[in-house]
Amino acid sequence: MVEPKICQKAPYQMDMEAGTYVWCGCGLSKNDPFCDNTHKGTEYEGTKHAAKLVEIDEDKTVHWCGCKNSKNPPFCDGSHRTL
Repeated sequence: MVEPKICQKAPYQMDMEAGTYVWCGCGLSKNDPFCDNTHKGTEYEGTKHAAKLVEIDEDKTVHWCGCKNSKNPPFCDGSHRTL
């Protein structure tokens, strides 16, 4: 099974406006935590570590997973503490 690249062992805390975002689940994006389609044509395409479309319904602070191992992707659940 393919494992994601760990970008950082902490969440990306960001103030987000309501809208649609695409979270990077593979860790290859140069625009992490957001997908830049770098996974296309790689072993990550079509896996659970590919991109994830996210709807943010109101302006708020979001903790995006940076380690790519959250059990609640795309949001941080503290999994980075065990890596």
